[in-house]
Amino acid sequence: MAKGMAGTGLAVDSPFIKYGALAMLVLQNTALVLLLRYSRTMVTDERYTPSTAVASMEALKFMTCVTVVLSQVGWSPSQLFTALNLEVVKKPMEVVKLSVPSLLYIVQNNLLYYALSNLDATPYQVCYQLKILTSAVFSVLLLGKRMSGLKWLALLILTAGVAIVKVSQSGGAAHESQNSFMGFVAVLMASATSGYAGVYFEKQLKGSTATLWMRNIQMGCTSVVLSLATVFIRDGAVVRELGFFYGYNNVVYGVVLLQALGGLVVAIVVKYADNILKGFAASFSIVTSCILEMFFFDFRSGPRVRAPPRTSAHLHS
Repeated sequence: MAKGMAGTGLAVDSPFIKYGALAMLVLQNTALVLLLRYSRTMVTDERYTPSTAVASMEALKFMTCVTVVLSQVGWSPSQLFTALNLEVVKKPMEVVKLSVPSLLYIVQNNLLYYALSNLDATPYQVCYQLKILTSAVFSVLLLGKRMSGLKWLALLILTAGVAIVKVSQSGGAAHESQNSFMGFVAVLMASATSGYAGVYFEKQLKGSTATLWMRNIQMGCTSVVLSLATVFIRDGAVVRELGFFYGYNNVVYGVVLLQALGGLVVAIVVKYADNILKGFAASFSIVTSCILEMFFFDFRSGPRVRAPPRTSAHLHS
């Protein structure tokens, strides 16, 4: 009989785990995109540095996984150190293998902060669905999966839809400080890194006897180091002058928490479903994002029209 998941009594192949994780992913995607967008566009005199948020998220995710493993060994520090010694210290090549998705996820997360600084949440969500296409391509190349003609047709329609969204965004920018073209380029690059990293991690997860949480710890060993290195290479001067947590507020802490949660939910989905299903589940969050963005960000679909400059007649009317 399959083992229960962390003592819950649920079989690892339980539909409850599979579809429950997918539902959580939809909710997390919606909340994260809207909150991250707000954190990058809200009026403030103290703007936080995205690279520090990525590093904070990686550290929080790593500590969460260590805590879960500690609970699984009966809250015994000695048992925890034994497990870490067996799965991390004595398996350096496993850590090296997982440094590939670690690096790609860090690049992806930094790109997404840049993208949401230049795109509204809904166009971003639509364009980012290209990761379904990249995941499908890399699944075929790396995992040897076969795709039916109908699925390839659906992916082509998805690509055409993204192209339409890009064209509709070319009519003007919502804010003068935004660069929608560069935001779109960032989303394309993030989709490519997400697709490859996700499939690579899926291959490592499904070809290993280590638990999901231990695999995340193995990956976190390099993720935390690489994300901190990114902070000090890219934004070292700012951090030294203003501090690591400069510009942080409740919204930013919420973004970090949701990103860390998302990384763990994605890992569960990849373990018990697959990357393509993960991509289609994430697509549902577009609808909820669009509805909520209309209320909270005054978003309107369709081509953007730049507002005419205000003249003296407008000012005195």
